[in-house]
Amino acid sequence: MEEVSIVGVDLAKQVFQVHGAAADGRVLFRKKLSRSQFPRFMAGLRPCVIAMEACGTAHYWGREFASMGHDVRLIPPVYVKAFVKRQKNDVADAEAVAEAAMRPTMRTVAVKTSEQQARAMLFRTRDLLVGQRTQMVNALRGHLAEHGIIVGKGLGNVERLATLMTSGNLPELVQTMGRLYLNQIAQLHEEIEQIDRRIAAEAKQSDIVRRLQKVPGIGPICAMAITAFAPSMEEFRSGRDFAAWLGLVPRQHSSGGKQKLGRTSKMGQRDIRRLLIIGAMSVVYWKGRGGGRPGSWLANMLVRKPRMLVAIAMANKLARIVWAMLARNQDYRDPSGAIC
Repeated sequence: MEEVSIVGVDLAKQVFQVHGAAADGRVLFRKKLSRSQFPRFMAGLRPCVIAMEACGTAHYWGREFASMGHDVRLIPPVYVKAFVKRQKNDVADAEAVAEAAMRPTMRTVAVKTSEQQARAMLFRTRDLLVGQRTQMVNALRGHLAEHGIIVGKGLGNVERLATLMTSGNLPELVQTMGRLYLNQIAQLHEEIEQIDRRIAAEAKQSDIVRRLQKVPGIGPICAMAITAFAPSMEEFRSGRDFAAWLGLVPRQHSSGGKQKLGRTSKMGQRDIRRLLIIGAMSVVYWKGRGGGRPGSWLANMLVRKPRMLVAIAMANKLARIVWAMLARNQDYRDPSGAIC
């Protein structure tokens, strides 16, 4: 068989479709492989380019194929979609992945290490538990509102809910179910605190995390998320590229030489983007009280723009600062308070 230059893989749990092509794009083979056959077949190929969509299990297989000597390229699924011809099926998807990988300007995703994915699991588990706790609090508020007990939103009102529930003239069944909600909320709260303590302990052991925490608006959770989800900063040419990777740049609708910018694209890494925006909002609302430090970037922006827009702009600025610190191995420096 002629030497294979690139292999496109349509990933799955049990049945994998592979598409082998030569350097000029000619099809050399199309195969459907079971989960047991798949690694053996890939190990038998001479080192070549292995292209996959950056989806579930892609990073695991990427590490496996890299250990076999292959050049692994993970492509965002949104960039592969344009290469699917007419009907969508596993064969067409594998061929589209191979054709997309042949493009010299195609953007790829760096393969994550096992340690990075372990940290990512830590953050995703925390987000899941926080969401479940919020859901339980809102459900309890909704049920008690049907009995005339109204309190404000937020975790800080849970104790007041418990007090009103026990002191009010409520049916026994409502009180029993309410205690079930309160026990679940307390258990979730304790589990979230344990994860927070784990994150704080690991943050103290990392020199990069300690340096990042010196930036206004970046705490241990945000700093750890950057090390967990972001690739090496050498992957980006500039701080703007890193901000664009996070989805913190405006969406463009430009044509005819006229530049039209819209809202932020939000096409990027949502975990880091969300934490940077939350950190930026805290800086805007706390350090921006009274208009901010006279002459600073924050003070000048608050005069002209709404606070939420300033927070998004500051999140973009924080992303560029992070890139500069990590790419150039420097510490945060703002002795004159030019930012805030």
